[in-house]
Amino acid sequence: MDRRSFLAATLGASAALSAAPANKRDRMLQWLAGKTDPNYTPAAFFLHFGNDFKNGLPAAKRHLEYFRHTGMDFVKIQFEQTYDRQPFLQKPADWSKLTLRRIDFYEPLLVTVRELVKTVKKDALILMTLYSPYMCAGQCATSPLLRQHLEENPDAVKRGMEILTESQLMFVRACIQIGVDGFYTSTQGSEAKTFSRPEIFAQYVKPYDLVSMREINAACNFNILHVCDYNAPYANYDAVRDYPGHIVNCNTRLTGKEISPKEIAAFFNRPYMGGLDRHGILAKGTPQQVEAEIQRVVKSAPKQLILGADCTVAGDTDWNRLKHAISVAHRTGSPLA
Repeated sequence: MDRRSFLAATLGASAALSAAPANKRDRMLQWLAGKTDPNYTPAAFFLHFGNDFKNGLPAAKRHLEYFRHTGMDFVKIQFEQTYDRQPFLQKPADWSKLTLRRIDFYEPLLVTVRELVKTVKKDALILMTLYSPYMCAGQCATSPLLRQHLEENPDAVKRGMEILTESQLMFVRACIQIGVDGFYTSTQGSEAKTFSRPEIFAQYVKPYDLVSMREINAACNFNILHVCDYNAPYANYDAVRDYPGHIVNCNTRLTGKEISPKEIAAFFNRPYMGGLDRHGILAKGTPQQVEAEIQRVVKSAPKQLILGADCTVAGDTDWNRLKHAISVAHRTGSPLA
């Protein structure tokens, strides 16, 4: 059964698709099946909740409070069970000594996942954030040192990437078993000037990105590919164009040029999420400016748009500012074509 057939069956076939959505879950399932509402644009923004809400039941409670307060259209669980810095990683050969983190390492975050699936899955789709093995390796050694080692001896670093990928798969499979609807998969490494040779990304970063992404895409029907520009901008998105994911979220600004949401959707051949600069009007504008910007973005967007930011917004952002932006999207219809 293909994805659209699955979504139609989940909603009760074609009759259900023509009915008004009962909740945010049904609305997003309809949207994923291609049935957009001319009077409503789905929207979501993400932020980190601070040290007191990184995992466990406190994190679940905070995620739920944020979801309900802002009115966003699905739940995205932040990945906060990150790797500690490993001081022994001084040269490329040291990556073979990396400790394999087994499922117990992720248990504090899996508590969060279980609680949110139990509490809110009946009302909303639930996504788990997933950082790429390359991004996790940067947590272990700092991103500059990781890049240096990959430039010096990528074959030596390869063993560390394999260990991180094996660990990630344990977490992914546990989340799928618990019942998440999909993942927000974040990739870095193909930014402009990250490596002196593009084959470093192609041979030593991308293959490890794809292991979990392919498994996720086979198991879940709501996955967002996030091309993360937190470290640096991109010259183009060619290296990640074929990455799995039902939706793509990335910045419209490339080095030296701007590309539209329509162009991004056409390039990746999938719906687009984004449209707002996390540092721009969304963060600093008046309510009137935010509303005008959202109307501009939606008017010029592809038919299937989830309004959002290009990346995670600042953690101290007023939730009411995001609630307002989401409410504007909800009363701003998507284009008919």
